[in-house]
Parts: sequence; structure tokens; C-alpha cells
Amino acid sequence: MLLETAYCPPVEYFALLAKQSWRNRCLILGPNGTEMLQVPVVHGEDRLISAVRVDYSTPWILRTQRALDTAYWSAPFYEYYRDELFAVLDSGEETLLGLNLALTRHILKRLGMDVKLILTEEFTAPGSIPDDWRGVIHPKRPNTLLSDLAPGRPYYQVFAGKFGHFTPGLSILDLLFNEGPDSLLYLKR
Repeated sequence: MLLETAYCPPVEYFALLAKQSWRNRCLILGPNGTEMLQVPVVHGEDRLISAVRVDYSTPWILRTQRALDTAYWSAPFYEYYRDELFAVLDSGEETLLGLNLALTRHILKRLGMDVKLILTEEFTAPGSIPDDWRGVIHPKRPNTLLSDLAPGRPYYQVFAGKFGHFTPGLSILDLLFNEGPDSLLYLKR
């Protein structure tokens, strides 16, 4: 299966992994609604994902930590996962790819998923191989992937009552903080 690298990807991304571009942003649900968290990158001429560097000149980690604390402090499993997640964010990974891989591996471990991530050696044209899911999960294009894979049903969300509905398409962190060890069962259903 070929997927793009992603920063704390939406639930659909991990549903694909459980069943066998969010490269630098993710969505969470906070007290004021859906909020986008973003990793700033150094803009340059090189467009290879392996060369895109994280821009640490802004306090994005602190903003991310405060946003997560505000959104998930009352979530059932947030305190359990918080410190380890923040350690990954604070690790100082130089590249966006390195940070995304570290976060994805950490989340896979917390989900209890035994998935081996392998990087491609060279660019492969989209659609040229089977199981190429690049571009399917995209922030500007809706998809039905989660409902197609079956786990599209609502799960507990801290602010769902305030907004009167379940909010789909959020970061995997939303599922993990709210469902904890049952997150993998949700993804496999």
C-alpha cells in the first residue's frame, strides 16, 4: 500500500493501515469547533518530501501543545498519551518526513498496530501500482473512505454535545485520546 506522509493524519489514514495533502497539518475538535494544527516548513526550491525542513523559528510546538490541552484535557485517555506525544513533538526532527514518521510510528505503537513502514526509493507516478492511496485522503477534497471501510460510525468526542453532532475527518489523535485502547477495534470494524 502506498500512502503519502502525513502529520498526525486523519482517522481514515489509520483505517487504511488497519485494513491493510495532510503532510504538515491536521484537524482537531476544540471548544470553538474544528481547529487546524500546522507544522511550519522552510520554503525552498527543493520539493522532495525528504528535503522539506521543519521551521522551528516560530513557537508552533507550544501552540500545538496548548491547543491539544484545551481540546482534550477532559478526554478519557489524553493524560495517558500526552507526555509521550509531546516528547515526539519536542524531539527536534529536522525534516517534515522525519517528524511525520516518528509521529506515525508512535501512534501505530499506541494503537497496537504492527505495521512496517517502508519508504520508497524513488518517485512512483500516481496510479502506476496497485494499492496507491496517495491523493485519496486530502484536506481540500472530501472522501467516503472511512464509511467505505466501515468504521464511519461516531465515537465519543469531548465537544460533540456542544456542537450537536459527531465531527468526522479529525486527526487520529482525536480517536486515540477519546477511545484509548479501543481505537484499534474502531479502526478494524
